[in-house]
Amino acid sequence: MRAEYWSSALGRLRGDPLTVAFALLILAIFGSALLAPWIAPFDPSAGSALRRLAPIGTQGHWLGTDELGRDMLSRLLHGGRVSLTLGVLPVLLALLIGGTLGIAAGFIGGHTNALIMRTMDVFYAFPSVLLAIGLSVTGGISRRRAALAAALVWLVGAVPLIFQAVRSL
Repeated sequence: MRAEYWSSALGRLRGDPLTVAFALLILAIFGSALLAPWIAPFDPSAGSALRRLAPIGTQGHWLGTDELGRDMLSRLLHGGRVSLTLGVLPVLLALLIGGTLGIAAGFIGGHTNALIMRTMDVFYAFPSVLLAIGLSVTGGISRRRAALAAALVWLVGAVPLIFQAVRSL
């Protein structure tokens, strides 16, 4: 059954080259972001007054340089790391924490269910953007705090969904 499923899926992929092309593009984006420290040609924050505003295609600077002389390709690769981290990490944290809380509320029930779900109701009472901003600036601004704030915003929606899925079993 399992081998049959995968052979069917691969057969459908062979018939859809556009999907394969975009899957490879997404893998290239993730790969370039993960490998940025090793494949970036220059330090992304090192500038040079002599290399200011070099156009695209300049020798050694494929995407040119900015007004401070920093290499744009290096900045793009390193910036992708930050963007992907702050985009993927909160979702994974919300899934892990929200899944655990939702499963606990669904299986245990009783007072545990009431406590978890009323806590989520309190978080629902705040506007999500305001909650994320408030959490990310308390105790200093950092990427880690911003990721945790975004995870909490996603968590509030994940717990009731997982709880309902567990209760329907």
